[in-house]
Amino acid sequence: MPLALSPKPFQPRVRASALKRLLWALPFLLALVFVGLIAYWAESNDADERATFQHTLIADTQSVEAQLIGRQDMERSKLHEVANRLSARIPVGDASLKSLPEVVAGLDRLWNRLVWIDENRQVIARASRDSSTQTSASDGLRIQSAGQTDHLVAPVHWADGGAAGQLLARYEITDLLQSTDLAWLNRRYQVDFLSELGEVIATTANPTKIPNGVHYERPLPAFKDTTLRLTPYESLASWQKSSRTLALLGGLLLLGAAASQLLRREMARVAHATTHAQTEAAWRQSMEDSALVGLRARDPAGRILYVNKTLCDMVGYSREELAGLIPPLPFWPPEAIDGMMARNLNTLAGDAPTSGFETRWRHRDGHSLDVMIFESPLVNSDGVRIGWMGSIVDISERKTLEDKERRHVETMAQHARLNDLGLIASELAHELNQPLTTIASYGAGLHLALKKQLPLANDLLTAVDAVNRNAKKAGDIVNWIRQQTSPSKPVRADCDINAIAADSLLQRNRQILRSHIQVHMQLAADLPLVNMDRIGVEQVIANLIRNAADALAQQDGERSIWVETRASTGASEQDTMVEVLVRDNGPGLQGRTIDTLCSTFYSTKDKGLGLGLGICRAIAESHGGKLRAQDTPNGGAEFGFSLPISNNVSSEVFT
Repeated sequence: MPLALSPKPFQPRVRASALKRLLWALPFLLALVFVGLIAYWAESNDADERATFQHTLIADTQSVEAQLIGRQDMERSKLHEVANRLSARIPVGDASLKSLPEVVAGLDRLWNRLVWIDENRQVIARASRDSSTQTSASDGLRIQSAGQTDHLVAPVHWADGGAAGQLLARYEITDLLQSTDLAWLNRRYQVDFLSELGEVIATTANPTKIPNGVHYERPLPAFKDTTLRLTPYESLASWQKSSRTLALLGGLLLLGAAASQLLRREMARVAHATTHAQTEAAWRQSMEDSALVGLRARDPAGRILYVNKTLCDMVGYSREELAGLIPPLPFWPPEAIDGMMARNLNTLAGDAPTSGFETRWRHRDGHSLDVMIFESPLVNSDGVRIGWMGSIVDISERKTLEDKERRHVETMAQHARLNDLGLIASELAHELNQPLTTIASYGAGLHLALKKQLPLANDLLTAVDAVNRNAKKAGDIVNWIRQQTSPSKPVRADCDINAIAADSLLQRNRQILRSHIQVHMQLAADLPLVNMDRIGVEQVIANLIRNAADALAQQDGERSIWVETRASTGASEQDTMVEVLVRDNGPGLQGRTIDTLCSTFYSTKDKGLGLGLGICRAIAESHGGKLRAQDTPNGGAEFGFSLPISNNVSSEVFT
């Protein structure tokens, strides 16, 4: 998977060059160049064809000229044969000349008159063609203007070598033209022979065959004042006059223009999409960089693919330094690498807690920071998990504030305890007054016994034992108060609740006896030991007994207090509780609730401070228990509290 480094969408955009902006016109330009090349090739091809056709015309003209010259040469040769016959001194005369077979053949063939003249240009003999003899037309050549003649000359010599004059053979040019084989030429051209005045002497023109090409004229040097003109029946088709060619080239241009237009639209769409994507990237990058949460993306192997600026600032490393790294990472504390590697493997396996987890990292400069990491799957468009996306929150400041808050709360709790203890000093004076009064009474008795020097007796031992016991009780109460003012946890131990209940009753024994109250103990056997603050629980039981005794002190008739211990269950059947109940047959709660009775400074006694039940409730709740109160069915009130057998509760009492 490629590393996703941070985009840079806010850098100034460089304007594209004019060439790049006109790239959309490239298909049209290519089509234009292609059409130009085709036109150039077609023009060159037409030029080649015209040149070839011109050469063909010249060659055909030369062929006709050569054919005519050849015919002249043949006729001249025939005339020389006649001259050779005359050199044998045959009888001279018109009849003799005309009777020669060579002369007859020549007159039939081409000549229309043959004249023999001497050296003085006097006619010796003559022969002419009969008017009925006509030269047949050849190859559709039609005579347009007759009368143009030409002569063939051949010298005549006698047998002894003397000059005998000349033979002059006159013929009409049209006859020579008609005798020429033009069939091969007539299939391609209209053949015209022109005079020096431009008049058509002879032509092969046919009304059914109209020539279309450009004619070609060439003078015939062998014939005086005669020009040969050839006009092709089929003209050369120029590509510029070909509708198919022009349609093809136009279609190519239209196709190129359409392609350019489509490319322009596509480029505009791509440019718009690119701008939109850059804007989205800018927004995304801006939000990621401004977020207070560090973000990182990792592949299935744990390799870092992407980190945002917040995470870089958090650990002190740049994006380039972090991208591509695999665990262990440089910001992991060296002493915790093994544990963090194990947790990393669990995360990559998909076992990361959805609620996140706390860990500690180390900044590049060495200071530690606490972070909260939330991992979620990184899924592609096909729904396949391709890695993990982590959100990292720096909770160092929060942890520091929490520590400060905790210390502040502890301090405030300690101050509250000191304040509460200051308020309950008078209340605890009752607790201290009982053992101190006993100590004073027994101390006075011992003093009198010692002054009288009475012999040692059991009463003295009992008094000494009572002094020691009550002195220890007073000291325990003072130490308990001191522990409540200390920030350290109260001392707890496994205690027998029945023994504590009995000791609490013993502390109130003198008050109970003075008030003529009957006490009934109902202590359950085999109760488990309870981990508790002994002095605190003892004060709760003693306070409940004292409150019951105070309520019965104003009542006439039978006065009874029941102290009961028993086992019970908590919220679930697995939670075992030990419960202590104190009942009396006094006036009852009279509609008051436990919350009202536990309110600070609320008391039903004339000289009460209204702190005792509140302290009892706080002690019970600090042990994980609960203080309750209710009226009994037979009259009176029942106060009780429960203590869990196994508890992990707050060590704070007065909070």
